Amino acid sequence: MDITERFINYTKFDTQSSEDSQTVPSTSKQLLFAEYLKKELINEGLDDVEMDDKGYIYATLKSNIQKEVPTIGFISHYDTSPDCSGENVKARVIKNYDGKDIILSPGIVSSTVKFPELLQHVGEDLIVTDGKTLLGADDKAGIAEIVQAMCFLRDHQEIKHGDIRVAFNPDEEIGMGAHHFDVKKFGCEWAYTMDGGDLGELEYENFNAASAKVKLHGVSVHPGYAKGKMINANRLAAEFIALLPAEETPEQTEGYEGFYHLLGIQSGIELAQLSYIIRDHDREKFEQRKKFITECADIMNSRYGEGTCEIVVNDQYYNMKEMIDPCRQVVDIVTKAMTDCGISPQVKPIRGGTDGAQLSFKGLPCPNIFAGGVNFHGPYEFISIQVMEKAMSLIVRICQLAASPAN
Repeated sequence: MDITERFINYTKFDTQSSEDSQTVPSTSKQLLFAEYLKKELINEGLDDVEMDDKGYIYATLKSNIQKEVPTIGFISHYDTSPDCSGENVKARVIKNYDGKDIILSPGIVSSTVKFPELLQHVGEDLIVTDGKTLLGADDKAGIAEIVQAMCFLRDHQEIKHGDIRVAFNPDEEIGMGAHHFDVKKFGCEWAYTMDGGDLGELEYENFNAASAKVKLHGVSVHPGYAKGKMINANRLAAEFIALLPAEETPEQTEGYEGFYHLLGIQSGIELAQLSYIIRDHDREKFEQRKKFITECADIMNSRYGEGTCEIVVNDQYYNMKEMIDPCRQVVDIVTKAMTDCGISPQVKPIRGGTDGAQLSFKGLPCPNIFAGGVNFHGPYEFISIQVMEKAMSLIVRICQLAASPAN
């Protein structure tokens, strides 16, 4: 089976996770794909294949050398984003892309003006959707690349490597992917998540992240007799939102700039609920942001009375750079492997999170490598087959370098 067929097979499974669920995994349909993937790994001849009751899959490609070398790992998640449907994905291959707008379905066009990233892949073979679902390259492309690399190493015994561990998990898209990951069972000195974007991306810096849940309590009175009595929670919500700096939102920031992101509003006269995420690469600025949004709640209470505004701020994950810096060889190996594979490393901070960040803080240094997908989490998502193949070759080369005497 080639990597294209393997990936398209994966996209046929709806594995969308859910932020509203309390189960692990958050949706039972993820387990259907997990069972399929477990059987595939067994059929491909990997060892120690197991899946726990939460849908975490672990397997090993055994060493083909006698000497003792580091055990390294590769990790990808199989859930897809709650932001866009992953049901009935219709993946289609466009051979030798010509650089023009792509008609996904009648009336649905992937435009090079809106998505100039397409032009970086002229002449390549692209996999697209019909414009009605996401594709699921985030992160089924990563899984396909890892499995394909393991099969390649299995079939090419002349390429020497140590024990290679692979793991696939649910619920990364809702920030829970690493919570039940068994680092001890995985048994690696370090690992890589194949969960980045386009060709060459290498990430070992990510946001520090927190969530903030805000409740604003109003008082409902008949509007004809409301003067001096009503407190409209809808207006309280608007007032709270206005306290936060308008220029520090995702649509106004880039690079290392942090933000406050209003995810959702549920609002009425008596109660308004706001859901935020808070992000910053700098740990000190991150702490300041959490303090500031809490102070905004204090301002509302000073204006309208104690208990008007409740806020709960919870940390989600931290910048993995502080855990990667002490063991820079894990990055050096990737950059050398990229150079060896003719790939120009594109080192940049993640404006988001990855399972690797949480795993790094659990004792498993875990930079993030490109998987090849572009325009994640939406119907205009696409991936280049040639980039997937390069990612697979990169995994192979990393395995080889990790077992070499220089490392």
